[in-house]
Amino acid sequence: MEKEQQYKAFLPQLAALIEGETDEAAVMANASAALATEFKWWWTGFYRVVDDELLLGPFQGPVACYHIGFGRGVCGTAWKQEQTVVVPDVELFPGHIACSSSSRSEIVVPVKDGNGRVRAVLDIDSTELSTFDETDRLYLEQVADIIARQIYA
Repeated sequence: MEKEQQYKAFLPQLAALIEGETDEAAVMANASAALATEFKWWWTGFYRVVDDELLLGPFQGPVACYHIGFGRGVCGTAWKQEQTVVVPDVELFPGHIACSSSSRSEIVVPVKDGNGRVRAVLDIDSTELSTFDETDRLYLEQVADIIARQIYA
């Protein structure tokens, strides 16, 4: 199945999966599991904005960094810029935080509440270079919106 078709089929499945649930951890846990199962990425999960940093949230994959500062690494940069960051080669990203040397490419999508404030980021890593593109950005931003409407409404 082509990637765009895969996303188009996934979006309503995700919406149905989290419908009616408002607990942040529960929604993020099932969303990360659903994304990881569907797309087979190496690491899929969330970092939540807690006070002045990003704190590790529900995820699928190997162990990860607990804390990420505002503007640090790919996740902190996406939080600071309030926009999706696509990184074809993490080795070339200034200040990349290497939670694991297996990560080669990454996409981070802010999850914003109804006031446009970043409340979390969706972080996805691949062991392959250049895994993520504009199609991923477009559809993962829709994933983030579905999640945000459910838990930050």
